[in-house]
Amino acid sequence: MGIKRYTADADNTITNAYKSNLRTRATASNMGLSDSVEVFRIYGQESSGSSELSRVLVQFPVSDISADRTAGLLPASGSVSFYLRMFNAKHPFTLPRNYNMIVAPVSRSWDEGTGLDMESYSDQGASNWVDAASSSAGVVNWTTPGGDYHAEPRFTASFVDGTEDIELNVSELVEQWIAGTKENYGFGVFLENESAFSSSYTKKFFARGSEFFFKRPVIEARWDSATKDNRGNFFYSSSLAPAADNLNTLYLYNYVRGRLTNIPSVGTGEILVSLYSGSANNSVPSGSKLLLAAGGGVVADLDTNATGGYVSTGIYSCSLAITASSPALTTLFDVWHAGGTELFTGSAIEPETVQASSTNPYSKYVMNITNLRDKYYRNETAQFRLYTRNKDWCPTIYVKASAVPENIIIESGSFKVVRLVDNLEVIPFGTGSENHTQLSYDASGSYFDLDINMLEADYAYGIKFAFYDDVAQSWNEYPDIFKFRVEE
Repeated sequence: MGIKRYTADADNTITNAYKSNLRTRATASNMGLSDSVEVFRIYGQESSGSSELSRVLVQFPVSDISADRTAGLLPASGSVSFYLRMFNAKHPFTLPRNYNMIVAPVSRSWDEGTGLDMESYSDQGASNWVDAASSSAGVVNWTTPGGDYHAEPRFTASFVDGTEDIELNVSELVEQWIAGTKENYGFGVFLENESAFSSSYTKKFFARGSEFFFKRPVIEARWDSATKDNRGNFFYSSSLAPAADNLNTLYLYNYVRGRLTNIPSVGTGEILVSLYSGSANNSVPSGSKLLLAAGGGVVADLDTNATGGYVSTGIYSCSLAITASSPALTTLFDVWHAGGTELFTGSAIEPETVQASSTNPYSKYVMNITNLRDKYYRNETAQFRLYTRNKDWCPTIYVKASAVPENIIIESGSFKVVRLVDNLEVIPFGTGSENHTQLSYDASGSYFDLDINMLEADYAYGIKFAFYDDVAQSWNEYPDIFKFRVEE
């Protein structure tokens, strides 16, 4: 699961715009419960030099983000990116073009308020242009009308057509909120050049109270969560392959009573791995340790142990290489140990030899999600298992099939989720720098985890896949779609 979303828990529009009489400013107006928020600049409406501004305040449950990191659901700082996402709301008014917006951290606590009126500004209360909050002790004013903001860090969102959404990497600020070096009072969103002698009227975004579930403002956490376990595609070292491709990564998953748990004697430290050949029937390890291939910083020369390490709670990995013997071994076993104590013996590994080809292969695949259910619930995180085979696979036939189709492990795959009723891309392919929708794989094939809470209940969704074509150096989306429904 390389993606998780946190919906805003407060938002508001604050303004010093003139009311319809063009005499009274609406500085006391509150729009905290409106289903949209807006940013504008109006120049010269009341008089030749008058200026009217509107800004947006939006806050997110950073305590939930911090709790998820503590629980191991989010990676550590530096291994995850946080994006502010706000979605354009269409309207019949004039839309500005070619402008920038500033997204800045708010430096004072503020109230959302309960106002709705964004037209005549009849609803009043805090927060507003002048007041940040109100309590039984009285009203708390902004130090500066229009809101108080930190000078750093600040982010810039650019708009060309004017209809674009905001999608900004705000990791620097979110990490400060999590660490407590800045208090989380949310973001302020306003035009970059508010003093310009021109109007930019008006840009609207959907608010957290919008009926459109996937248009509400969110902080989206993205990270590469793919676990690539080479137990099912383990290769001997070869002069045909670059040094990095001669490495095979193996994983140990330590489940205790159904949940991942750190090994007490290892904790988050190092763990050793040795390879053994199989017994006569290849059912258990037998004989002495096999010599691991040196080079690439994997192991020292003549060392028969490889050093692995901690990945996340209860998960350890080790990357190693081995040179084929003559004749080549048919089965290997990995034995994990620490402090002289054997901890785990992996399932049989059947290593392959790298082969050159006289043709340029082109593969098409047939796929299926083997554990797909008809419906899922928003309080669960589901794992989807993908079975893939070559489309042109054909068994050897005599009286009956004497072969079974191989579950092909595709090393670069990605998923996306669409809502079927309108084909909305709820989770697009994440094949950029974060690779947050990349598929994991192990000896049983490809898989991925999905937090169903990100999906709106009472709708049907579809999962689609894309695989990377090394020859064309592009992603190929497959037409297959796997459908399910989400319920509360």
